[in-house]
Amino acid sequence: MSVQEAHTQVLVVGGGLGGVAAALAAARHGASVILTEEFDWLGGQLTSQAVPPDEHPWIEDFGCTASYRQLRDGIRDYYRRNYPLTEAAAAKRDLNPGAGWVSKLCTEPRVGVAVIDEMLAPFRSGGRIRVLQPVRPIDATTEDGTVRAVVLEDVRSGERTTVTADYVIDATETGDLLPLTGTDYVTGFESAAETGEPSAPPEAQPDNIQAVSVCFAVEHVEGDHTIDRPEQYDYWRGVAPDFWGGNLVSWKAPHPRTLEIVERVFEPNPGDDALAVVADQSLNPGDGNLWTFRRIAARDLFEPGTYASDITLVNWPSIDYFDEKVIDVPHDVAAARLHDAKQLSLSMLYWMQTEAPRPDGGTGWPGLRLRPDVMGTADGLAMAPYHREGRRIRALETIREQDVSLAANGENGARRYTDSVGVGMYRIDLHPSTGGDNYIDVGAEPFEIPLGALIPRSTSNLLAGCKNIGTTHITNGCYRLHPVEWNVGEVAGVLAAECLRTGTTPHQVHADPTLVADLQSALVADGVELHWPDGVYGY
Repeated sequence: MSVQEAHTQVLVVGGGLGGVAAALAAARHGASVILTEEFDWLGGQLTSQAVPPDEHPWIEDFGCTASYRQLRDGIRDYYRRNYPLTEAAAAKRDLNPGAGWVSKLCTEPRVGVAVIDEMLAPFRSGGRIRVLQPVRPIDATTEDGTVRAVVLEDVRSGERTTVTADYVIDATETGDLLPLTGTDYVTGFESAAETGEPSAPPEAQPDNIQAVSVCFAVEHVEGDHTIDRPEQYDYWRGVAPDFWGGNLVSWKAPHPRTLEIVERVFEPNPGDDALAVVADQSLNPGDGNLWTFRRIAARDLFEPGTYASDITLVNWPSIDYFDEKVIDVPHDVAAARLHDAKQLSLSMLYWMQTEAPRPDGGTGWPGLRLRPDVMGTADGLAMAPYHREGRRIRALETIREQDVSLAANGENGARRYTDSVGVGMYRIDLHPSTGGDNYIDVGAEPFEIPLGALIPRSTSNLLAGCKNIGTTHITNGCYRLHPVEWNVGEVAGVLAAECLRTGTTPHQVHADPTLVADLQSALVADGVELHWPDGVYGY
């Protein structure tokens, strides 16, 4: 087996939104970067996992970094340059190509990939950023709390590359570098005794982790496109969790906020006014018709004949896999469980094609057709699983429910941090988990991201670059979304580059108010918002 060696100033492991933002930020501040990714597409949640961005109601005007806005604007510009939009759609400033209700920007994953590639292009051409893919970390060397090297393995060839770096940013979806580097971390629920959180259990539950979902895209066209009966269909068709109100594979599920059992509607190509969709989950959850909920291509926004059907993204309660955890188990066990998660998704599709009740009294939509080209895969499922939760660092600052909860803070707003390095907003939204828990939903205030949440207590040159920051199981539910992940990664990249430039360490920066202020000034100059404007309230 051939073994390559490489050195860089900043190694970013994981090419999701946080990893991409970290690489861009570090390179923009003068550092050399190696960015790695396990799958064929960069972009994580937005692309390989095929999850339209979960964002707050004010995203079009404020509440994200300038570079995240560049990504969003770039996606719209890509559509205007390359797709035959109708005149009205092209003229719409806040174009939502999918007219989905979950987000103001529902798009096909491949467009996100293209725009990310555009953003990286000048740095890659100039040699400032080198991208390695498809590789995953399998080992690391740590001495006296400093990560010396990370070993990466090509997932196809098995070829290995050992990378040494001054700073390492873990931007993997599940915090894969943390056990490899000996960095202290936590999984699942912390106890109420430790965190004081109203929604935490009396005792810690480290194996109680949120559901994983394997998403897919479908259209509805003429003909019979029924897939082969999935091998686990009988099993998944019979699963009926106690709190579900019936079978998991169905239109029924608990309402995330009230836990009342609700039955949703599914009506393909409803002929709605796509230009009139106002995606604002603070006013309307938007999931009444599952077809339009996460629709990623609304055919009526494009010239006639461009699309034979809308395309919708299936990321619904019925495909949440919470049988077993897939973190901190042997690789073959995790692979087997992810296979089961894929079988659940295929079983839901097969049920929709063959058994699902229709509004007209019939059963099944055989015209539902997978779009593997949209997913970039052969089987039509998303390239990567959607992990809502992974390992989280034991950080210098841990964000707790009472720091962001609407009930705890009221009109006073979320906790303000003197070391704030960004902002975010989303309700605390926890999906059913491997411990048998139902949804946990808690209203939240527009919140800040403290610098201390990105810095491990012990490891000196490793930074958290996505949803592996110092949140609890509870607050992970509002810090795990697209714009926050990007903000976290961007800050990690700037911090690593600035530490290189000034000869300081992240722990030294955090401990010195003057150095914190210097970092904040650099972030503000880059277009990072540190605080929310007055008059913005939670929901």
